[in-house]
Amino acid sequence: MSFELRRYDESDWTALIALWVESWTQARPEIDFSARAPWLADLFASSLAAGAQVFVAEDDKGLAGFVMFDPARKWLEQIAVAPRAKGGGAARALLGCAKAACPHGFGLDVNADNFRALAFYRREGFVETGAGENPLSGLNKVILHWTSERGTPLTRSQERSPPR
Repeated sequence: MSFELRRYDESDWTALIALWVESWTQARPEIDFSARAPWLADLFASSLAAGAQVFVAEDDKGLAGFVMFDPARKWLEQIAVAPRAKGGGAARALLGCAKAACPHGFGLDVNADNFRALAFYRREGFVETGAGENPLSGLNKVILHWTSERGTPLTRSQERSPPR
């Protein structure tokens, strides 16, 4: 699959929210993610105001995915890939943007029963560091962290800079 990585632009919002709803509805059809769109809008607004970065993957059909992370907090807030793009490398490339911006490591949480996501993050070098409860759904979550090999910063030759 061919896609381009670029920084999020406000004009992406309508497509981004539709992608987020579609992706999460596929993962958890019992939850009405359309009703949670205002929550995502609030998260975006507060995270961007606090310095979060957002990158999108775009293919010939439009947005294929996005990632939002906060380098200051070393935390990945959201990552979502359109169902049509799953398995095509977009998630890995988007995660690479966060890894490049946070070369000393960062964390995230994922629903404990999201086995596809857990397998993906483990393949990407994340390790489990805790557990908790998702405040919106009440579902169990797993807290994961990634650091570059052996906890040392990536060398310049290993870094993949996010697109400008």
